[in-house]
Amino acid sequence: MLGEAFFHTFRGEHELHCTDKDVNEDWLMPLDFRDMAAYRDSVIAFKPDLLFHLGAHTSLEYCEENIEDAYMTNTTAVENACYIANELGIPLLYISTAGIFDGSKDTFDDWDRPNPMGHYARSKYMGELFVTQHVREHLVCRAGWMMGGGPRKDKKFIQKLMKQLKDGKTELNVVHDKLGTPTYTFDFARTVKALLARRHWGLYNMVCEGVTSRLEVAQQLVVELGIADQVRINPVGSEFFSREFYAPRPDSERLINRKLHLRGLNSMSDWRSALKTYLDRDYRHYL
Repeated sequence: MLGEAFFHTFRGEHELHCTDKDVNEDWLMPLDFRDMAAYRDSVIAFKPDLLFHLGAHTSLEYCEENIEDAYMTNTTAVENACYIANELGIPLLYISTAGIFDGSKDTFDDWDRPNPMGHYARSKYMGELFVTQHVREHLVCRAGWMMGGGPRKDKKFIQKLMKQLKDGKTELNVVHDKLGTPTYTFDFARTVKALLARRHWGLYNMVCEGVTSRLEVAQQLVVELGIADQVRINPVGSEFFSREFYAPRPDSERLINRKLHLRGLNSMSDWRSALKTYLDRDYRHYL
């Protein structure tokens, strides 16, 4: 989801070497970055000026069931990236998550102390800590509820709703008690680019403007699609999906881009505007 946005945002001005263990684009090369030797060889052969470490296991349930793989992918692979960046003397970008907070507050800024609740959040937070403590020129950017990639790549909330609508569902059950902030992948990549241009290293919350909820996002989705009068959205509590989504999740993972505001570099769209842009770009002919 995020790699596609970074590819299109940076390819015009930079030479890129993009890798994944799932090679599903002609601009990708195969690599499992959990393999330290293979990761190091791939990066050193390309001799980059910047290293972007974007990949992770993002399924909370997978991480609860596959703890060793969760930490191997989300933590030790990040340590690999740190070692490589330091060896080459280049900056490192790491993607963190709003999910590292415990929901004890309504909103969290860049300086609130994380308190991860499950193995996904803990593995991501340990990666964040290692980067900030071991790489001098680093960017750690925390994303919220990711939107991007379209039907082929989006594994998150928007595609789950769109798939139900494509299958003919006229009722959607959506939780009303989970609060957060969407993040549009192209906004995210452009904001990273602006930070890199100014060499403003450090840790940044990087989410769309405007706090919201799963329920409100779903309601806005059907409005943007022009089918609000055809689809009923049923508000339900999280217990409704407790068998499917049983990993611990914070009630609120709403982030505020306080540091971006202070730097004068907050170009993240309002989440409603970003949702419309995303749907227009990737779902125009989907339904």
